[in-house]
This record gives sequence, C-alpha cells and structure tokens, in this order.
Amino acid sequence: MEQWNVCLINDSFPPAIDGVANAVVNYGTYLSKNHGRATVVTPYYPDADDSAFPFPVLRYPSVDVTRLVGYRAGMPFSPELMGKLEDSRFDLIHSHCPITSTMVARSLRDRIHVPVVFTYHTKFDIDIANAVRSKLLQEQAARVLVENISACDEVWTVSRGAGDNLRKLGYQGEYRVMPNGVDFPRGRVPDSLIAEVTGDFDLPGGVPVFLFVGRMMWYKGIRIILDALKGLLDQGRDFRMVFVGGGGDKEEIVAYSRSLGLEGKVLFSEPIRDRERIRAWYCRADLFLFPSTFDTNGLVVREAAACALPSVLVAGSCAAEDVTDGRSGFLIEENAESMAQTLLELMDRREQMAQVGEGAQRELYLSWEDAVAQAYERYGVVVENYRAGRYPAHEKLSDEFFHGMALTMDALNRSRSRQLQLLQGIRSGVDELRGGVGELKTGVDGLRADLGELRSDLNQGRRKLEGRLEERLEEFYHRIDRFL
Repeated sequence: MEQWNVCLINDSFPPAIDGVANAVVNYGTYLSKNHGRATVVTPYYPDADDSAFPFPVLRYPSVDVTRLVGYRAGMPFSPELMGKLEDSRFDLIHSHCPITSTMVARSLRDRIHVPVVFTYHTKFDIDIANAVRSKLLQEQAARVLVENISACDEVWTVSRGAGDNLRKLGYQGEYRVMPNGVDFPRGRVPDSLIAEVTGDFDLPGGVPVFLFVGRMMWYKGIRIILDALKGLLDQGRDFRMVFVGGGGDKEEIVAYSRSLGLEGKVLFSEPIRDRERIRAWYCRADLFLFPSTFDTNGLVVREAAACALPSVLVAGSCAAEDVTDGRSGFLIEENAESMAQTLLELMDRREQMAQVGEGAQRELYLSWEDAVAQAYERYGVVVENYRAGRYPAHEKLSDEFFHGMALTMDALNRSRSRQLQLLQGIRSGVDELRGGVGELKTGVDGLRADLGELRSDLNQGRRKLEGRLEERLEEFYHRIDRFL
C-alpha cells in the first residue's frame, strides 16, 4: 500500500486539552507509527512544548479568544505558513475544526491540489449559541460553518448522532461515520496505583462510587447528576460521587452541589493529565454517570468501557449509540428522577454492574490504533477519487475567495522571493565590500609593518653612518695633530 503524507489541522492541540485535541494527537501518533507520515498544523500557544510528539508540529500566528470559545484562534491567511506547507508535499489534508482550520485547509488545497477530509466532532450549534446571543448572528455563523464544511471533498462524522446534528445545521451533502478510538488498553491498572491515586479521597469500602470525567460544563448534564444524587441523599442512601475535570462552570457546579447539601458525598478533583491515573479512577468506580446529550461521540464512555466500567446514559444520545440497555450500559430518560431511580436499583446489584461493565468492554471498545487504521484505509480511496476527478468542483462564491487568497499569497510569496533575492544581493555586496575592506586593512597593516622595518633599517643605517663619520673625524683629527 502506498504511504500517504497527511496534514492534520485543528484549532485545539496541547497544551489545550479537549476531546478533539486528543483525537488529533492519536491520529498523528498512529499515522506516524504504523502508516505514512503526519504533520500537525495548529495555532501558536506561548507555553507549548511539541518536542515529545513523534511527529512534527507546525504552529502559526494566533489570537487569544479563550474566554469566548475556550482556545486560541489561528490567523489562517499567512503566506509564510502556506510556503512551509507547500514544501511539505502532502497527499491529503485532514481538518478537525470547521472554522479556522478548514480555512487553512481550503487555502492549502488551492496551492497544492490535494483533497480535504473534514471530521465533524462537536455539536457546533450549541457552541455557537454559547458564543453568540443574537439569533440572526447564530444563523449567519451556522451558514458560514456549513459552507466551509460543504467545500471539503469528503465529510466524516464521529457518530450517527453527529451526522444528524450536522444535518440540523443545514448540511445537505454526504457523510461517512468514522468513529474515534480510545487510547487506553483493555483491562485494569494495578491495585497499588488505584490506592495511590484515590487514597486522599474519602471512599469507604462497600459504598458505591460514581464517576464523571470531562469538562465541567452544565451542558454535559451535570445538573441531572446532582439533582439525582440529592434524591438518593433524601432517601438516606450512602454513596460517593467524584467529578474529575475543570471547566468554565466548575465554580457554579461546586456551589450548587453545596446548596443541595452534598458536601462529603460529592468530591471534586482537578483535571488529570496522566492517562494512567485517569484509568485508575475508572477502575475504582462502580458506575460512570454521563447524561450528556451534547457530546457527539462520548469518548469517555469508551474509556470507561476499556476498564470494564458501565455507564449510565440518556437513551437516544450520541454517547448511547451502540449501547444495549442492561447488557453494555444503562439507559435513562433525560431527567434527574429517571437517573435517581436507576441508581437506587443498581446500588445493591454490584454483580450486575460488573457484568454490564464486561459487556461494555466487549462491545464498545475501539482502540485508537484500529480507528486510525480504518481512517488511513479510507484516505487511499479519497486520494484516488480526487485524482480521478470524482469530487464536485469548488466553484461557489466562497471558493472564489479562497482562489483569490491563494493567488494573493502566491504574489506575496513571489514578491517576498524577489525581496529576499535583493536582500541576498545586498548582503553579498556588503560581504564583498567587507572582504575588500579586510584586504585593504591587511594591506595597510603590511605597509605599516614594511614602513616600520624601513624606519628600523634607516635608523640602523643612520647610526652606522654616524659611527663611521665619528671614526673618520677622529682619524682626521689625529692626522691634523701631527702637523700642529
């Protein structure tokens, strides 16, 4: 099989951490390890250290919009960036963000003429609603986003639900479901690591432990969890609930938990970067609570499944895709009463929870290595289709803009090339002048040395001459004395 050189583009990448950033890291890792070559293109972060990645990372200028969208936004139209990317000789461009990253991808496609694949990871209608309050502006933003996606040669979604959401935004083209994987191996971590990671938390033996891992945002269904736990508390049931993660709503979530009287029962951990330590939490818990209807793939559900931890999910949500109630997970309605009732039933059925966890591990687990292998196989089809002209031409109004940008950047690069040639000529002339000055200085130094030697010789000659004159005068005076 031919080895493809793939350009991976995304707005978020470590040190920014989210599910899509994690996906791009794994794409880069397993493409480089098992298949062709991969380069990640992402906005500049001031504290980024890319030396640990087994693939090159190319960063380009960015602006800080963290308060608005949670990460830095790249400046997509950079002639310097395009020049570097053009030299990399990519076979395919894979964008994982429908805004800036796809703008970069479209600009690059116009310069190097290779296909663009786009993966839809997140429900952007919710992101747009959170960032923009005006309905009119939300509609305009969605239209721009869909037009950007529609301009790609092939569109992937991480789940069927993600595809439905993309349709809701107005996308009318075809798409292919290409699920993300999990970077955990199947199985448990050592008990010693579980004790080390969880030892500082009050987790009595025999008391059920519930777990949530992810961004602490209300739209993840966290209010449903807290209200359900309040119901358990009111019935005198003992439990522990551990939230692992950070996010913009965390302070409000902690305050709301305290207002329900859940202190001591609900515990909060800071975000954990070490993947083995996160695995330790999955291995310690009895149930993973994830009533989110926002997530398009529910990667954390697959992480829990890798550790044989069953999840409680909202029926019909993307996270619940491929989950069979009572066999590979537990399905509830999207409300606190339904979750509370399910938890009450399961708290005394530890053996059933363990069996369903084993079913989740068996039926839901997909490693990143296998997921990237599936994607890479499809890359070959995409490249062949593109070269055979099977994808629609890019002739919409926005495409004309990117054609124009490509021509503009070409002109800027040509101008920059001429400027560089001129600068090189000036530098060469300056270097020659410096060399001439150096030679002249050497000549002057040599002349000074020669003059010094001549002066020394003249002085010696003068002294010799003066000595001879003195001898002759003395001899003359002796002769004169004879006659006087």
